[in-house]
Amino acid sequence: MAQYFELHPENPQLRLLKQAVALLDKGQVLAVPTDSSYALVCHLDDKAAIDQLRKIRKVDEKHHLTLLCKDLSELANYARVDNQQFRFIKSLTPGAYTFILEASKEVPRRVSHPQRKTIGLRVPDHHVLQELLALHGKPLLATTLIPPQESEALNDPQEIRERFEHQLAAVVDSGACHNQPTTVIDLSNGEPSLIRQGRGLTAGLGL
Repeated sequence: MAQYFELHPENPQLRLLKQAVALLDKGQVLAVPTDSSYALVCHLDDKAAIDQLRKIRKVDEKHHLTLLCKDLSELANYARVDNQQFRFIKSLTPGAYTFILEASKEVPRRVSHPQRKTIGLRVPDHHVLQELLALHGKPLLATTLIPPQESEALNDPQEIRERFEHQLAAVVDSGACHNQPTTVIDLSNGEPSLIRQGRGLTAGLGL
């Protein structure tokens, strides 16, 4: 059965955050809140965890996974962007936006798109998740928690535990979050291109 961590939304308990990070370091998959909806997360460098994450969502290697980063200082390690692209990303960060970018050599080939060599990247605006990322010390690999054969993302941690208790190591509960996925913007071909309209606003971006 999945562990259940109830964290205060403004002052998350360090003891519970450390337990969550320990599970990630052991190659487990967790459900965590974000500024859009709940997401599945795992360690970037653990193949078995990545396979489990894809299995839960029932998506293949062509489905873009996303790196959740604490801030943009980590961007250059995992993606190739020019100055104009960086300014564009910075103007929308942190927030409910996912950017599709050309992956750097630091990104394991098994997590980037097999043909395009791209990866999703975002900096979430969610305090508990930011604290978890800081404690983990590196980006987490993530995908929106949309159950197979469904179109809506989940945002109720109790429901997530009930439905996925045998597939997840833990659910991090800091209260219900939004149930909209992120807005996805592709920057891998130079100019920004809107792939999915989600919670992030796009008015005035020229997309």
